[in-house]
Amino acid sequence: MNTGLRITTFAAALAATFGAAYGVGQGVGPVAADSPPKHGDEHSRPAPERSVGGDHAGHDTPPAGGLQISEGGYTLDLETPRVTAGEPSDLRLTVRDTGGRALTAYQREHDKELHLIVASRDLVTYRHLHPTRAADGTWSTPVDLPRAGGYRVFADFTPAKENAQNLTLGADLAASGPYEARPLPPASTTARVDGYDVKLTGAPRPGRASELQLKVSRDGRPVTDLQPYLGAYGHLVALRSGDLAYLHVHPNGEPGDGTTRSGPDISFTAAAPSSGAYRLFLDFKHDGKVHTAAFTVRAGAAAADSGTPEGHAEGSHGH
Repeated sequence: MNTGLRITTFAAALAATFGAAYGVGQGVGPVAADSPPKHGDEHSRPAPERSVGGDHAGHDTPPAGGLQISEGGYTLDLETPRVTAGEPSDLRLTVRDTGGRALTAYQREHDKELHLIVASRDLVTYRHLHPTRAADGTWSTPVDLPRAGGYRVFADFTPAKENAQNLTLGADLAASGPYEARPLPPASTTARVDGYDVKLTGAPRPGRASELQLKVSRDGRPVTDLQPYLGAYGHLVALRSGDLAYLHVHPNGEPGDGTTRSGPDISFTAAAPSSGAYRLFLDFKHDGKVHTAAFTVRAGAAAADSGTPEGHAEGSHGH
């Protein structure tokens, strides 16, 4: 771990720094060393429906989500742009239409009206949260971020209106406190979390859908009684290193469909919007608890296994 960079006074400078570097609001942040292409055209297109399964070969790559604070006539109003690292906070946000009115009607997707993801810019810390919506349209949830630095907040939702498209809007969040830079965790096809081992087979391919298969085991034995979580046996989020472009996919098959088994394998179909490094976060439920396994992979390169499980995402859950 690189611990050379330390900043002791952080809060005010952080907002200004990240505003310039990552384009708080409508801008697009810097890209990874793998140099993913710019997203000018992608931003103007609505996000696709999150369909999986079937023959996806040759389909257009879905546009990356989460790079804009406004899209499709809606804006993410993050009412809590700053928190203090290591201290419980109440994160509040509202989705507003072009007239500034709060959106109060949502389609329910995967058991929730809105899925909220919080990830650190270095992709070490990850939270999948499910906030509560008040009658006036304000969403709120407790959050406790372990480290100072820049974070990205993603709101994944579909308005309750005819022919509405699923949207993922993103906004920057700053956590103040002593800052320590960390590198992207090394690429690996194995992860260990809470006593479980998860093996990843496959990797996202730029411009073409491919299958990702994850196998869950504990104490060397396959886990065959995974429990449904958000209407599936697994939930996968992919974030691109650098600009944190967001790709949200779901497994092939669902509980009760007569063909999908409750483990140990969970299969996903996904396409990367570009080559580069990605961080994958798999949520799965077993014995009444949700666990998150994290992987670093490279799209456009042969899969590499470091031979060492890289562990779970830091501070992965606020369920």
